[in-house]
Amino acid sequence: MIRVFRFVSVAEAVSFLLLLLVAMPLKYGADAPVGVQLVGPLHGVLFMAYVGLVFLVRDELGWDLKRTVLALGAAVLPAAPLLVERHWARPPAPAAQPAGRA
Repeated sequence: MIRVFRFVSVAEAVSFLLLLLVAMPLKYGADAPVGVQLVGPLHGVLFMAYVGLVFLVRDELGWDLKRTVLALGAAVLPAAPLLVERHWARPPAPAAQPAGRA
């Protein structure tokens, strides 16, 4: 599930940036709303998937309430899910086994 979350985090951030930096300027600057009509719903689905996946992976990643709230807040900031994916969405390292006696 963590791999899915990481993929959706990147896709959500990229769709948000495309919406803000490409589709919106085309809509208002060139009177071409087709970009928003395509990217807007896609971003909406990815946003909802990101939020849902935060709740699904929080225990697996060992997040406390503060980190969970921050990850949810990242969904409304452009490119912030990229930081969540890069720095917080790594599976916990397996616990080291103590050396056995011979």
